[in-house]
Parts: sequence; structure tokens; C-alpha cells
Amino acid sequence: MFEATVLSTDKVCLEPLSEKHLEQLQKVGEAEAIWRWVPSKYCATPKVLKDWFEQTAQFDAKEQIVFAIIDIATGAVTGNTRIFRLDEDNLQAEIGHTFIGLEWQRSHINTHAKYLLLRHAFDQLGLVRVEFQTHEQNHKSRSAIARLGAHFEGVHLKNRKLPDGSFRNTARFSITDDTWPEVKSRLEGWL
Repeated sequence: MFEATVLSTDKVCLEPLSEKHLEQLQKVGEAEAIWRWVPSKYCATPKVLKDWFEQTAQFDAKEQIVFAIIDIATGAVTGNTRIFRLDEDNLQAEIGHTFIGLEWQRSHINTHAKYLLLRHAFDQLGLVRVEFQTHEQNHKSRSAIARLGAHFEGVHLKNRKLPDGSFRNTARFSITDDTWPEVKSRLEGWL
């Protein structure tokens, strides 16, 4: 079961998302380029973000924990991420719904954030599998996931209906407890 907890390295802090993060998050999420592959532009306006926060992003010990990603050096909210779809019977979950502001993309932020989530999933929650999914055409995201050391499992055809009524093909990746020690070592070398 998920616990609302703070995770941190020397450079990045993941705090359970709260109202205090929303103003900065909305400003970080104003760039259109961030939302190209995301079905819901929940940072479109402060009201849309507040509605998303109240209806979608609430902590649920059996389902999800949504985090604000904070750059420790500046105290800036740089985006958000979550660990969700917890399956306690099969000891697995998914990491995703991540967005990072353009200013912090291709910086230390994503590596530290994913390391923290993976370490929490495997070392604290005792999971055996963590999954990542992204749009088949989102090559930037696919590269970032593969760079973590996740195994590409294939493309699932038409598995998500998009707001415009079309369907997306989803690239699916995973890290298991068998590969976690190697992935962890690689990520710690980059930190």
C-alpha cells in the first residue's frame, strides 16, 4: 500500500502533490510542447489544474501517489510524476504521467526523479515489476525510458482512447526486481 512520503536525493525532492505546488506547476506547464503526447492538458489554466488536482491527482493509498518534482538548488517545482496502478497481489505498479518543464528537460531532474520512484518501488514497497508506458510516437519519452535501463516489451495497438476519439498505440517498458540491481547501480553512477 502506498504511503504519502517525501523522497529525496541531494538534488531533487519528490513531495506528495499539494495545493501549495499548483501555482508553480501551472506556470511550468504552460508550454504547449510539453502536452503534444499527453491526452489531457491539465495545466491549461489555474482552474483546469485545480479541477485536475481535486478530481484526479489525490493521494490514494491503494491506487496512486502523485508527486511534485522539486529542484533542491532553486526550490522550484519543475513538474510532476506519479507511481500508480499498484497491484498488491502481483507486486507491480506503473510509473508515469510525468511532465517536466522545458527548462529542466535533459537535465538531472528526470534521472533523479525516476531513481527515487524506482528505489521506493523496489526497495521500500518490495515490488517485482515496474512498468512505463508512452505514446508509440513519443520518441523523446521512449529514449528517456530506455536510458533508465527499462526493457522494451513491445507496442500495444489501439489500447488508449484519446480525447479526440482516435486511439493511441502504446510503447510498453518494464524493470523487474531481477534487473533492478543493475539499473540501480547505473543510475547511482549518474547521480
